[in-house]
Amino acid sequence: MAGVKLRVGLISFAHVHAAGVARTLRALDQVDFIGVHDEDAARGRAAAKEHGARWHESLDGLLAASDAVVIESTNADHRRYTEAAAARGVHVLTDKPIATTVADGKAMIDTCARAGVQLGIAFPVRSSPAVIALREAIAGGMLGTIRAVRATNPGQYPGRWFGDKKAAGGGAVMDHTVHAADAIRWLLADEVTRVHAELGSFMYGLDVEDCGILTLDLASGAFASIDCSWSRPQTFPTWGGVTLHVVGDKATVDIDVFRQALTHYDDAAGRAKLVGWGDDLNTRMIGDFVDAILARRRVPIDGEAGLRALEVAIAAYRSAEMRRPVDIAAVRA
Repeated sequence: MAGVKLRVGLISFAHVHAAGVARTLRALDQVDFIGVHDEDAARGRAAAKEHGARWHESLDGLLAASDAVVIESTNADHRRYTEAAAARGVHVLTDKPIATTVADGKAMIDTCARAGVQLGIAFPVRSSPAVIALREAIAGGMLGTIRAVRATNPGQYPGRWFGDKKAAGGGAVMDHTVHAADAIRWLLADEVTRVHAELGSFMYGLDVEDCGILTLDLASGAFASIDCSWSRPQTFPTWGGVTLHVVGDKATVDIDVFRQALTHYDDAAGRAKLVGWGDDLNTRMIGDFVDAILARRRVPIDGEAGLRALEVAIAAYRSAEMRRPVDIAAVRA
């Protein structure tokens, strides 16, 4: 595969992750970053210029030049862009969540399967060497039988369209639950069977929730909790982070996924920030997706993984509305 490159386009700069994705696509040796299309032409042209990429006025033009695309649009637009790409035989890596409804997520998976293209979901936590090592330790029995997991994925409120229920599908639950839910499923090789959630808008006066605590029942008999709140103050050194506390009957392990960083106290800027020195999880995740497409093997994080994580978020919303636990089976029905 030496010297072979995958032609990859970037659809939309609506998402806060788009700039980081563009930098990664430019840096990967196995990628030919063929350009950008954005539904907001002014934003797209500016982003393309900033990142040294070609601007594609039309979506068809970008798709015609691409073997694969990364979608960084609003959550609600994931389905239409995925279906457009699949219709042109183009593979898709979309930011999380896969969609805003279970029906849309299923439709995306089915469309890509019929078209013979692969659908990947951006869950960079799986690319953490610490998380990979923990998964191997659990599979090898080093922790014994897993009894409980405490996961946190707090963050700052991203602003923009993230507080718009139609565009985002919800608030903090839709934004942050899916990362933690996927990590729990993948680490334990287990499935969520029931969700109970307490949600509210306590900090920003939004029409969507900015705080949430979920408790999950797993098929193995273990249980888990997820804090998905937008609870980081704007002056916090980083936008958020993922932590995992895994309890087995032989050992307990704690991981702070994004703590490979130095704290920089910047008097000139009047704030502190974290400066990463460790693994770039976006680069590892996107690189693994590209390598799988080039090698004609299954992508490591597929649409089914995205759908399972989305089901947890949807069950959380139903639980909070009905004020009782909700079975995942009821969400799938």
